[in-house]
Amino acid sequence: MNLTLVLLIAGVVAGLVLFGIIVSFFNVWLKAWLAGAYVGPITLVAMRLRGVPYGLMVDARIRAVKAGIELSIDEIESQYLAGGNVIACVQALIAAQKAQIELDWQRACAIDLATKGSGKSVEEAVRTSVDPKVIDCPNPEAGRSTIDGVAKDGIQVKVKARVTVRTNLDRFVGGAKEETIIARVGEGIVTTIGSAATYKVVLESPDSISKTVLARGLDVGSAFEILSIDIADVDVGENVGAKLQTAQAEANKSIAQAEAEIRRAAAVALEQEMQARVQEMQAKVVAAQAEVPLAIAEAFRSGKLGLMDYFRMENVQADTSMRKSISSDSEEKK
Repeated sequence: MNLTLVLLIAGVVAGLVLFGIIVSFFNVWLKAWLAGAYVGPITLVAMRLRGVPYGLMVDARIRAVKAGIELSIDEIESQYLAGGNVIACVQALIAAQKAQIELDWQRACAIDLATKGSGKSVEEAVRTSVDPKVIDCPNPEAGRSTIDGVAKDGIQVKVKARVTVRTNLDRFVGGAKEETIIARVGEGIVTTIGSAATYKVVLESPDSISKTVLARGLDVGSAFEILSIDIADVDVGENVGAKLQTAQAEANKSIAQAEAEIRRAAAVALEQEMQARVQEMQAKVVAAQAEVPLAIAEAFRSGKLGLMDYFRMENVQADTSMRKSISSDSEEKK
């Protein structure tokens, strides 16, 4: 009795589950059939077995068919299995059709996959091709508020620009994105300012910057078409030329001081060397003078010098010392 009851309950539960699945499949199938986007029940079951949300696939097909776009359920499922957003792709196709922009399913899927993980979407790409967007240059999120260039007279010029772009769907996949556009425009602005004779030329005609930069074809190889480059603000910065000259003068001064210090050190070393030589010569003189008494004693012993000769030599030395003393006193009195 208990086994029969258990089997009965299990059968009821299985029947309810099966009934729910059949109702779910039936609802999706009926909705697709009534919308004119028929999908076979076997196809729905196959998608369920593959783990594909068949309800989402049918909704995407219904939207496309109602907009007059013929898409097979297999194409939609393939994009989902590739990791794409099928609803976004269908919405992009519908928006492109309304705006009379040529866009097929394969290109929409490619754009969707290319924008995955970048914060962008295929819908935004199509919308930007219809309604151009404005890009600030430089990007405030990068931490800089102006693009700084230096004219030939050394004056710094600060510029803010706004770039109006439109998505080029043909080049969106594999094309350079907004960061490249900002970098190219910034480079063009710096080059234009640097080629100006004075900063006054830039202030007098800031539109010359946008014209020159726009003529460089900066949108080549990018996912956008540059429509215009507008200068939002121009301001005068620092006198970079004067700062560089001041820094160069300080450097030259330091070099000159170092060279003078080298020469002074060399002169001091030479002076000390001369003093050492004088002291050496004086030492030699003292040594020579110390040998005189020894020579006189030797002369006495050998008989080459007599006592009277010695006294005469002493008298001559005393007379010489007296003359030197008198001469020194006379010079001091003068």
